[in-house]
Amino acid sequence: MFSIPGKQAVQMTPAAIAQIAKLMEREGHAGLRIGVKKGGCAGMEYTMDYASEVDPMDEVVEQDGARVMIAPMAQMFLFGTEIDYETSLLESGFKFRNPNVEDACGCGESIKFKDVEELAADLQNAPKA
Repeated sequence: MFSIPGKQAVQMTPAAIAQIAKLMEREGHAGLRIGVKKGGCAGMEYTMDYASEVDPMDEVVEQDGARVMIAPMAQMFLFGTEIDYETSLLESGFKFRNPNVEDACGCGESIKFKDVEELAADLQNAPKA
């Protein structure tokens, strides 16, 4: 696990909390599992799926009735991310504000992360809460 004592792996905005809690209640799931996978023009994409149970290897973040589980392989890439839910005239959906992203494609669906060694060093040097 890539956690820092006293600091949650991700933060959720009030809009994201409300949407995740609503999805959990409506669908009867334990939460949403977020992760990353290879794909897209920049190399990686975020994933988000319903989770019926918590995997013991997941990093669990709970805020005001909303629960997200971070898949083990994604923990280092998502640490420090703010999850938001935005609604506009044309679209609505979850947005990730991730300090570990080095580059993103023009459409915003695909990202490139910092080098793994750089991410590990950032975690080691992060201020303790």
